[in-house]
Amino acid sequence: MAPALHPPPMTSAKSIRDGFRQFFHERGHVVEASAPLITHNDPTLMFVNAGMVPFKDYFTGKATRAERRATSSQKCMRISGKHNDLENVGVTARHQTFFEMLGNFSFGDYFKAEAIEFGWTFLTRELGLDPNRMIVSVFGGEQGMPADTEAEDLWRKIAGIPDERLVRCGAADNFWAMGETGPCGPCSEIHYFFGAGDPDPARFGDEPALDGSGWVELWNLVFMQFQREVAGGELLPLPAPCIDTGMGLERVACVTQGVLSNYDTDVLRPIVDRAAELARRDYGGTLEPDDVSIRVIADHARATAFLIAEGVLPDRGDREYVLRRVMRRAIRHGHRLGIEGTFLHDCALVAVDLMGEAYPELVERRALIEEVTRQEEERFGATLKRGLDRLRGYDFGAAERTLPGTVAFELYDTYGFPLDLQEVIGQEQGFAVDTAGFAVAMEEARQRSSGSKLGSAAVEDVYRGALEAVGEVAFLGYDAEQAESAVAYLMREGQPVQQLAEGEHGMVVTRQTPFYGESGGQVGDQGTIRTANGMFRVMDTQKPLGGLWVHTGAMVEGSLAVGAEVALTVDTELRGATRRNHSATHLLHLALRKVLGPQALQKGSLVAPDRLRFDYTGGRPLTRAEITQIERLVNERILANAEVITDVLAMDEAKARGAIGIFEEKYGSVVRMLTMGDSIELCGGTHVKRTGDIGSFKIVSEAGVAAGVRRIEAATGLLALAQAQRLEDELIHAAGLLKGSPLTVVEKVERALLKQKDLQREIDRLNKQLLAGGTGDLTSQAKDVAGIKVLAAVVDVGDAKALREMADSLRDKLQPAVVALGSQTPDGKAVLICTVSKDVTARHRAGDLVRQMAEVVGGKGGGRADFAQAGGSDPSKLQQAVERVYELIA
Repeated sequence: MAPALHPPPMTSAKSIRDGFRQFFHERGHVVEASAPLITHNDPTLMFVNAGMVPFKDYFTGKATRAERRATSSQKCMRISGKHNDLENVGVTARHQTFFEMLGNFSFGDYFKAEAIEFGWTFLTRELGLDPNRMIVSVFGGEQGMPADTEAEDLWRKIAGIPDERLVRCGAADNFWAMGETGPCGPCSEIHYFFGAGDPDPARFGDEPALDGSGWVELWNLVFMQFQREVAGGELLPLPAPCIDTGMGLERVACVTQGVLSNYDTDVLRPIVDRAAELARRDYGGTLEPDDVSIRVIADHARATAFLIAEGVLPDRGDREYVLRRVMRRAIRHGHRLGIEGTFLHDCALVAVDLMGEAYPELVERRALIEEVTRQEEERFGATLKRGLDRLRGYDFGAAERTLPGTVAFELYDTYGFPLDLQEVIGQEQGFAVDTAGFAVAMEEARQRSSGSKLGSAAVEDVYRGALEAVGEVAFLGYDAEQAESAVAYLMREGQPVQQLAEGEHGMVVTRQTPFYGESGGQVGDQGTIRTANGMFRVMDTQKPLGGLWVHTGAMVEGSLAVGAEVALTVDTELRGATRRNHSATHLLHLALRKVLGPQALQKGSLVAPDRLRFDYTGGRPLTRAEITQIERLVNERILANAEVITDVLAMDEAKARGAIGIFEEKYGSVVRMLTMGDSIELCGGTHVKRTGDIGSFKIVSEAGVAAGVRRIEAATGLLALAQAQRLEDELIHAAGLLKGSPLTVVEKVERALLKQKDLQREIDRLNKQLLAGGTGDLTSQAKDVAGIKVLAAVVDVGDAKALREMADSLRDKLQPAVVALGSQTPDGKAVLICTVSKDVTARHRAGDLVRQMAEVVGGKGGGRADFAQAGGSDPSKLQQAVERVYELIA
C-alpha cells in the first residue's frame, strides 16, 4: 500500500534543495557542498555534467573515503561533448545548459532496497506527490544481460507499484555504464505525468509534448553491481555495490509548483520576466520565436553568471570559447528581439540574486559577473552588425544557398560568430552552412598558428624515460640554494646519453636539486652543476612532468657522466630577485582586490629576476589615482616587514583560513599556504623571508591583453629605483626643453596647449571664411531631382571636420536638400559626407545613401537619418561615388 498523502511542505526550489539534503542527512548521509563546475578528476569532461562526477573516483576505487553515504545538490552544465543540450534550450520545456542535480550516494554501504525506499518516501511523503501519477521503469534484460527482477520485486514490496505501472526497458534507457570498462549496472527511473487529465500508462515512452506535458523522467536510481574488465567482456560482480541517484531540481520544482515548464519555476521565471521586460514583450510561454528567444536569454544568463563566478572569461580557449558562444547566442537573441544597448548583465544579476544564498561564489563575484558580461556585450555588439551585414551582402549566386566554409570561418575568426550561431541565422534567412569546410579552414588556421611540432613527441618520450629511470626528484629549493647529488640521467638533442662533453648543450637530471623548475608563473632557476673537473652552466630549469626536474644548459668545462657526484649551486642573485618579484605579486593581488574589489582576480603571472607580470580580471584601464593607491598599499606592506609564513596543510583548512588561489591552478588535497601579513594565498613558488626583503615596488605599465583581462608589469628592489630614476631623467629633459624646472613642467605644458588651441581656433576661423566663399559657387551646381535640391561635388578639403561644416552650410542654403561631398584625405583615402534636410529624411536617409555611395570607393559607412559619413580606399572614384546620389534620389 502507498503511504497516506499529506499536503506538500516543500514548494520552492530552495525548500526542495534544503529538504532533500536534510532528509538524507537524517538517514546517515554526509551533506557535501556542490563541487565546482570545472572538474579536475576527469580530463574527458569540460564541465561537471552529472551529480555523480565529483564522486567518480570513489565508485571506480581510485580513492576511498571514511563516509560511505553522501548527498548533494550539484551544479551541472551540459553544453559540450556528448551531453550537449544547447540546441534544445528554449525550444523544449526541460532543457537547460545549467541545472542542479539532487543526489544520494552509497559507496559500498546500502543497495537497492534502501535506495528504492528512500526515493519513494521522499517523493510521496516529503513532497506529497500522487503515486498514481508515477511510473517506474526497470531493466528488462538485453544483450545477454539478465533482467533486474530484484528491483521489480522491491518496487512491488516497498512502494506497492502495480504491474501496469512497472515497465521493463532496454539497455539504452535502463542500464548504466561509466564507460566500455569499469563499474556498470541496471537502473530504475521514476517517471511523472505532467499535464491535465488522468495519466495514461499506455502513452509511456512517447516523447513529452513541447509544452512539457506527458511522461517525464523525474529521478534515476543507478544500481552499480557489476564491472567489466575488458570492453564487451563478461559482467563480473562488483566487490562493493554502490548507489548513484540523480533528480533534476528544476524538474521536481515543476511538480511542486504546478507548472509544465522549468522556465516557469521560481529559479528561472524571474530571469524570464526580466528578459521580457527588457525586450518590451509579453511573455506567453509559447513556441513563438519571441518566447523562445526570451527563454534562451534567461538560460544563458544564468549559465554565464555561474561560469564567470568560477573564473571562466569569454575568449577563444576551450571553456572560455564555450562561455563566449553561450553569451553571444544570448546577445544575438536579444538583438532579434530588438533590445537596445546591453542587457545580458542585467539578467545575469537576477540569477545572482536568485541563487546567491545557495551558491555564495555568485555574491562574492557579483561585480566581476556584471563587468565581464557588460564588456562582452559591448565588444560583440560592435561586431554583430558588421557580421550580419557581411552575411546579408554575401552573393550566393544561382547555386544552392550554402555559405562556404571559408566565409563561415571568416565570420568566426573576424567577427566572433560561433558556428552554431551562423546556422541559426541561416535557418532564419534560408541558407545552409558548409560545416565541413569550416572545420577544414579552422584546422588550417590552427596549424598556421601552432607552427611545426616535429620532434615534440620524441622529446616527450625522453622525459618519460627519464622519470621512469630516475623516479621522483627530491626538491630542496625551499630551504637550500646549494646541494650535492648524483647525476641520474643525461639528454642531448632529445635523446638519452651517457656523457656530455665540453661545448655540448644538453639536459641533466639529478637525484635531488635545489633548482626551482618553472611552474606557477615563476621561471626556472639558473646556476651551475660542478664536478671535480668540470662545470655545467644551468641556463634554465623545467618540470616537463610531475616529479621530474630537468636542468638545461651547456657543458662549459670538462665533461659530465651519468653517476657522477656533483655540487649544484643556484645563482643566488637571480634567485633573490625572483623571490622579491614573486612575493610582490601576492601583495599586488591583495592591493588590487582592495582598490578594485573582489572581482579583481589573478588570471596568471610571470615572475622572473628582471620583472614581474601580473594578469587580473578587469575591463578598464586603471586610473592614475588607482595606480598610486595600489603602489602605496604594496609599499606599506613592504615597510611593515611582516614575516612570510609557509604552512603545509589540508586544502579544506587552507580555505577555512581564507586562502585564495588562481582558478586555473590544480591543487591537491595538501597545499602550501603563504601568509604575508593580511595576504593569504596558495602558492608553490619560492619567496622572501620577510616582506621588507622586497625593498620597493613600482608599477611600470598597465594594459589590456584579452577580453576582460588586464596586465600589470612592475619592478621591485633596485629595478624599481632604476624605473623611478629613468622617469626623473625624462622629466628633467622635458623641463629643459620647456626652459623650466621639473616642478614647473605641468604648468608650462598647459600654457603651450592653451596657445595651441588658440592657434587652432584661428585656423578654423580662416578655413570657414574660405569655405564660405566656396559654397556660393557650389550652390549653383545643385540639381532639382523630384522636388529636392541635390548637390554632388568633390572638393579639396582634406579635413573631415571642415568637410562636415561645408556640407551643413550648403544644405542650409539650398533647402530642401541632399548634399553629397567627397574629398581625399592627406593619407590618400576617400572620405564621403552626406547630409539631408530634416523634411527629406522620411523619404531619404543619409545613412542609406552614404552606404551605397561608399561601395563605389571600396568602403563602408553609416550614420543618422540627417547626417552620415563613410570612408573608402579608392579616391580615384570619388566623382562617380558622389554623383550616384542623383540616381538614388531619382
